[in-house]
Amino acid sequence: MTKEYFGKNPVAGAEDHFSGSLEVGGIPEGRRRYLAMRITLLSLLLLCLAAVTPARAELRITRDHGGYVEEYKAKYKRVREKGERVIIDGICNSACTLVLGIVPMNKICVTPRASLGFHQAYYDKAFTFGIKVTSAEGTSDLMSYYPDTVKDWIRRNGGLTTDMKKIKNGVELWRIVNPCPEEW
Repeated sequence: MTKEYFGKNPVAGAEDHFSGSLEVGGIPEGRRRYLAMRITLLSLLLLCLAAVTPARAELRITRDHGGYVEEYKAKYKRVREKGERVIIDGICNSACTLVLGIVPMNKICVTPRASLGFHQAYYDKAFTFGIKVTSAEGTSDLMSYYPDTVKDWIRRNGGLTTDMKKIKNGVELWRIVNPCPEEW
């Protein structure tokens, strides 16, 4: 019976080292070590590639009626920093439209279902006894984020008011945001 060992022979005084001539499953020890090393190096290479390859992450907006402006600013800042794409594939109203001023326009596209809705900023009705109270400062802040194409559309359509002004899919929307290419 042959014992497999590495390093010095455990028998006192013996200086013999393991020669690697044992076979397991018909594969010589030396060949097994070579294959194990190749598999390990290949695994390491694949792991490195996965770590440096940017993810094809995306944010798909389908039914977003808006909310707190500061929350949207933070959300879209994270999207921008991660380099994610944004696909507007439905309703994007109110604070949702901040995406147009925070995420680079070359990372945003619209599908045929897309629509954008704009209105003046107003305070949370929970703090105004259910009454819609507009905020000139909030509206100015919103406008400061929008690209010129959005500002021009808003001006051409009478400026921001308490009423929602919508752009649906078509030439008007495509002047602001590109339609999504087939591969997105």
